[in-house]
Amino acid sequence: MDKVLVIEDDVMIGDMLLMYLSEEGYEVKRAASAREGLKLAESFEPDIVLLDLVLPDGNGIEVCRELRSRSPVPIMVVSMKTDVFERVQALKAGADDFMCKPFSMHELTARIEAIIRRSRCPAVRAETAASSEGGQVLLDEERRLLFVDGRPVETTFSEFEIMKQFIAHPGKAFSREELINAVRGFDSFVTERAVDVHIVNLRRKIEPNPKEPRRIRTVRGVGYKYTEDGPAADS
Repeated sequence: MDKVLVIEDDVMIGDMLLMYLSEEGYEVKRAASAREGLKLAESFEPDIVLLDLVLPDGNGIEVCRELRSRSPVPIMVVSMKTDVFERVQALKAGADDFMCKPFSMHELTARIEAIIRRSRCPAVRAETAASSEGGQVLLDEERRLLFVDGRPVETTFSEFEIMKQFIAHPGKAFSREELINAVRGFDSFVTERAVDVHIVNLRRKIEPNPKEPRRIRTVRGVGYKYTEDGPAADS
């Protein structure tokens, strides 16, 4: 049984999520504060976290950042805040998805299913050729780990899924819509800015010089592509 941790202080919304997701076959636990949520995340070991941004004892963005520093568990922010700035801040802090209240319970369940399913893809290994410019990039899907020159690099669920697409199709130019759909599995909540934030974060993690990317390159008018190291390209 998949486990969902809901960090939500609104009693009505929290109880609604707990009841609905339990009826859908999930094991659900709810925390009403940041402190309780972080504690439960350790003991409960959820398959996904639903996180509100406004909590009585802390900022949801900071909670997201703390959760991400501890674990690669997928994090879906569920918030009344609808402006682009809040979404970008959540993505930068390590969130994998963002839903605005009020929302469809059917859509929420579909997103949860898609994210958990993709976090458990069959084991397949793929790697680029070694290079002198920053070393080897290795993606281990069995353990969901990214290695750069032998070093494990922490990634969010979405960052890992984007890298999986890149390494499986080196040289292919992906549109932003293709990348975000590969992460979520369906068309809802597609934003170009969300993809751009993930790309910036990935470049920081795998590029020898993120300001002159050699691996994840911008394809003007299209989106991005992944290549083996070569001359630096415009970013």
